[in-house]
Amino acid sequence: MKKRYVYWLMLPGLLFLTLFMLLPIIHTIGSTFFQEGQFTFEGYLHFLRDRYYVDILLTTMQVSLVTTMACIVVGFPVAYHISMLSPRKKGFLLALAIFPLLTSSVVRSFSWIIILGKNGLLNSWLVGLGLIDQPLEILYTPTAVMIGLIHLFLPLLIISLVGVMENIDPDLVKAAESLGSSRFTVFRKVIFPLSIPGLILGSILIFVGSMTAYTTPTVLGGKKRVIATFLYQNAITLNDWNSASVIATIMIVITLLVIGLMTKMSHKFRVKG
Repeated sequence: MKKRYVYWLMLPGLLFLTLFMLLPIIHTIGSTFFQEGQFTFEGYLHFLRDRYYVDILLTTMQVSLVTTMACIVVGFPVAYHISMLSPRKKGFLLALAIFPLLTSSVVRSFSWIIILGKNGLLNSWLVGLGLIDQPLEILYTPTAVMIGLIHLFLPLLIISLVGVMENIDPDLVKAAESLGSSRFTVFRKVIFPLSIPGLILGSILIFVGSMTAYTTPTVLGGKKRVIATFLYQNAITLNDWNSASVIATIMIVITLLVIGLMTKMSHKFRVKG
């Protein structure tokens, strides 16, 4: 009887998701296979045959992958350090890590224009120190987009990892140390394997978020297109909704493949017991 009440409570949410998310997605995907009433794959074949389209997709994948890896390299040590602190210090540093999420992505993206511009803070500093003769061309490049995305999504990885690391039993670490393991060995054979679920969750959030991000690539990428800005251009500027639907479907498929692959890796590397 109680289960029936649970199902009834779930019904409004399920109806909302079905009407406003699931059905529009199905309609969008279905529309890509029909042109003038005929079933066809021409939209996808046109996308894959056009080198410009493929280059945009590959650039997006590269930006997303590099952003994810950079966040892991930077965020993992930070999360490990935070998880080892006392609750008071941990709460303070977590608040600092979460604080950027409270700021609009538009504001954060524009702040990087001030830093990375030709006459920005970074170039002025490097020229002033004599490290470079001419300002670096960073702004409006994939590099600028990746820097902005790392700033945008790094807190998500830190939060995901801290949540997992702080639940690791300290007795496991003490046991490994008592058996003669060095700190690096303890980290490699105890801390890191037990942190993999949080690492994979954070990686999914960063990769998918980077691939579908629109504001940061628009502000920092300039004319350099990624798949999200290309989708907007086709839908709003060119009014080519068929091409926009094809691009959206490709984004959905890649997102689902990445989530499925990461989930499978999570099950494979999950520590038993």
